[in-house]
Amino acid sequence: MASKPEICSSSAASTVFRPGTLVEISNNVDGYYGSWFTGKIVRCLRGHKFVVEYDKIMVDDEGTKGLQETVNRSQLRPIPPEEIIQDFQVGDEVDAYHNDGWWKGRISESFGGGMWAVYFKDWSEQQAYSDEQLRRHHKWVNGSWIPPFPQQDDDTEIKETAREKAPETVTGDKVDFKFKPGTLVEVCSEEDGFKGAWFCATLIEPKAGWKFEVEYDSFVDDEDDYKLLREEISIFHIRPVPPKTDDIDEFKVLDEVDAYYRDGWWVGVVSKVLGDSKYVIYFINSNEEMEFQHSELRVHQDWVDNKWVMASKV
Repeated sequence: MASKPEICSSSAASTVFRPGTLVEISNNVDGYYGSWFTGKIVRCLRGHKFVVEYDKIMVDDEGTKGLQETVNRSQLRPIPPEEIIQDFQVGDEVDAYHNDGWWKGRISESFGGGMWAVYFKDWSEQQAYSDEQLRRHHKWVNGSWIPPFPQQDDDTEIKETAREKAPETVTGDKVDFKFKPGTLVEVCSEEDGFKGAWFCATLIEPKAGWKFEVEYDSFVDDEDDYKLLREEISIFHIRPVPPKTDDIDEFKVLDEVDAYYRDGWWVGVVSKVLGDSKYVIYFINSNEEMEFQHSELRVHQDWVDNKWVMASKV
């Protein structure tokens, strides 16, 4: 017998994600990581899941019926407010409208006349976009946008929900991070099966084409087991080592964390608290769940606009 749909509770999340609400949906299918597509909530299910219907992804050739699928709450966010000023610069993290969705990238070059080259690290390629096809990149974390939208001052339902129900969002100070040989960093990989993970490395020397040679801390060279592996990595795949955060006695369901696995830190969401300092972590990029000890987890932080940001604990 099929389980009954769960009636949406009065929590902050269900207030924002009620049936009929317009949302953006992230897709964890391979090749779509980092993209967001518009749709609406059809109904709530048990276990923090929702049935959604896409606006632009259709199930028929005539384009009259939107695709419906079940997604986790971590794959949903409200429609971002429109920004009044779009003053882009080289190096900005942006979302580019491509193939009916918004894809995360970084502006790598200005062509002038409102045209920009955007570099997508998951594809390792650049494409040209106009001002109208770009928006500044933001994340929806615990009921708040990071970085915040400065013009979001009206008494909208989302703002009231974030203010009254959700933890405050904390933004760290600017970090003076320079690409210098010998600097300890974390590096993300482009290879299938490794997306969503960060690996410790050391900067060795700059290379042409916005790249830097790095030496991994935990990977050895296939041709010489006595040497650590070195690779040329795009600077857009490199970030400083995250600062140490206050110790967390216990993580909660839906906390965003990094889990240490296969010599790297993989971003995920706590889906179950098992007790005895054990948790089940859901990884959106691979659509998998795994069990971890508390000591194998750290608070997730994002490197945004040369500073570390995270959701505070209350």
